[in-house]
Amino acid sequence: MAPIARRLRCLMAVTLLLIPLALCAADVEGAGIRPISFPDPVNQAHTPGFVFYPSSTPTHGTTAFGPYDVAATPDAAPTAGPWPLVIISHGHGGSDLGHHDLASYLARHGFVVATFEQPGDNFHDQSGSATSRVLVGRAIEVRAVIDTVLSDAHWKTLIDPARIGVAGFSAGGYTSLLVVGAKPRFDLFIGYCHRHPDDMETCGPAKKLTPEAAAAYLADIQHDIGRWGDTADPRVKAAFVMAPLSLVFDKAGAGAIDRPVDLWYGQHDHVLLPSENALHLKPLVPTLARVNEVPKADHWVFLAPCSAALAKDAGAICKDPPGVDRAKVHQRINADAVAFFRKTLGTR
Repeated sequence: MAPIARRLRCLMAVTLLLIPLALCAADVEGAGIRPISFPDPVNQAHTPGFVFYPSSTPTHGTTAFGPYDVAATPDAAPTAGPWPLVIISHGHGGSDLGHHDLASYLARHGFVVATFEQPGDNFHDQSGSATSRVLVGRAIEVRAVIDTVLSDAHWKTLIDPARIGVAGFSAGGYTSLLVVGAKPRFDLFIGYCHRHPDDMETCGPAKKLTPEAAAAYLADIQHDIGRWGDTADPRVKAAFVMAPLSLVFDKAGAGAIDRPVDLWYGQHDHVLLPSENALHLKPLVPTLARVNEVPKADHWVFLAPCSAALAKDAGAICKDPPGVDRAKVHQRINADAVAFFRKTLGTR
């Protein structure tokens, strides 16, 4: 029996040495990526997107998808799940790869991530701007993305349906807040535009209307808040929001959020003023987990660091103020997102 006991002790010792490696396995695996099409229940169409996922195939360098250099391997073999799922919603006029670095980082750390083009509010189609099919429909389309991947034979075995989170930037941050329970009041745009009449991005459309017509237009959008179903999705357990449009939430609307929220904003955001948005939201969310300010940063710092091709074609969104290193900021953002979702969704 002595030799057997010694062998068991040796086996136990080796096992204990290997446990830390097993626990860290998700941190050293690669990321795969595959394109996918999602149904759009608001516009009765389809919208493109991608699924990023953990893979045992190491990721070497990047793969070009148009102007984006993505650190994920196309069609790599997935690592068996189930893994938590995170949906990423881009900002106004954005792209399904605008946050590719966050998506691939999450995938390498044990998450399945779905990105998609928000219909009528992306870089090549902004026909839905300032309409209910965007201001309301965005959240409905997040729900459709979740429905799709949970029912798709290729993806559903990789995903734990009890562990779902959402992340978003700018209008995508607003979308994420809707998904975790926030209720907007669109008439709050009127007060904002009185305070900031020079904000043509937000208030330009209203300037073409009389005050009475603007109020009626916003009331019509408010009436559509339940047109396609509830904007909140109980399957989503947490929201990671970056520079969110949040001036449309009052105390009651933000107070309806009942799941953890991790909030990021840039100190000198000139697109969505912190005083009217992130800092306005801060005291209103009862489940706020953390608030993170990026010193000196403007609005676009939350987009993935730009490739040379993207910087040439879309320089404005690729430039940061002096003293802001976007790559280093994203190291913080990505690590915080993993820590937040691991805490709120749990790990395998």
